[in-house]
Amino acid sequence: MADEEDKGSGGGKSKMMIIVIIGVVVLLVAVGVAAYLLGSKSAQSAPVAAEVEETEKVEGVGPMVDVTDFIINILDKNETRYLKAAITLELENEETVIEVNERMPQIRDSVLLLVGNKTFAELNDLQGKLQLRAEIIVRLNKLLKKGKVKGIYFTEFVVQ
Repeated sequence: MADEEDKGSGGGKSKMMIIVIIGVVVLLVAVGVAAYLLGSKSAQSAPVAAEVEETEKVEGVGPMVDVTDFIINILDKNETRYLKAAITLELENEETVIEVNERMPQIRDSVLLLVGNKTFAELNDLQGKLQLRAEIIVRLNKLLKKGKVKGIYFTEFVVQ
């Protein structure tokens, strides 16, 4: 009888051990899935971050030109949304400053059209703002003939 009681308690320990092992395996799988999802999210944002870093590699600070405030309707399914923003352009040289001042209406139009096609969700987080910055730089550099925009700085950015 004593032998039967020992066998009975041994069976309980082995069942408990199996439950613990299953729990550990489930926990490891959950951690692996979470790491994969977080890793793929940062991998998607890497191209934009790399593009922004390339534009921000500065040997020295270039001349700056302020672009006055924009008030722009942005897309939203449920509400009317507005963006009030002001930007400062960092340029390569003084010659580019002259061109930018001559082309200011074209520059403002280009930014207005670009931002007017963005949704509230796209502009609401940091990733969206960085993406917008990169898109503005590319668009303005296509417009300019005598120089390039080295960087764009949002000096005001309010979404309502």
